[in-house]
Amino acid sequence: MYSIGELSRRTGVKVPTIRFYEDKGLLPQPERTAGNQRRYDDDALSRLHFIRHGRDLGLTLADVEALLSLDGASGADLDRAHDIAERQLVDIRQRIDQLRSLEAELARITAACDGRHDHVCAVLHAFGDHSACLGPHNLTK
Repeated sequence: MYSIGELSRRTGVKVPTIRFYEDKGLLPQPERTAGNQRRYDDDALSRLHFIRHGRDLGLTLADVEALLSLDGASGADLDRAHDIAERQLVDIRQRIDQLRSLEAELARITAACDGRHDHVCAVLHAFGDHSACLGPHNLTK
């Protein structure tokens, strides 16, 4: 059995985040000691590792929850796991494309500056006037 602090150390997930996952139902409510301290078993540790890895891969909590719900599933029900992974791959590729566009725009802006500061700064002008950009590069969804 693990305390919440030990669970945090073993997974790299902060204590408040573990409590958040419990509140959201992603982690089952742990057993409690006579002193009301949380005690987690190996299943909770494995589940938290799964959640952490899914989040590290960029999955939303909803997707992590959907994948967790497939534990013990078989056959066509497992298609959902593939769909989630495939959708995440498409999203990551789109974000990479956006980052490449952003990189090109920032390289162009940086190259416009000659390093002299006796005139209007091309970098400040570019940051202040989106219409001076060559294309879209908004990273927010």
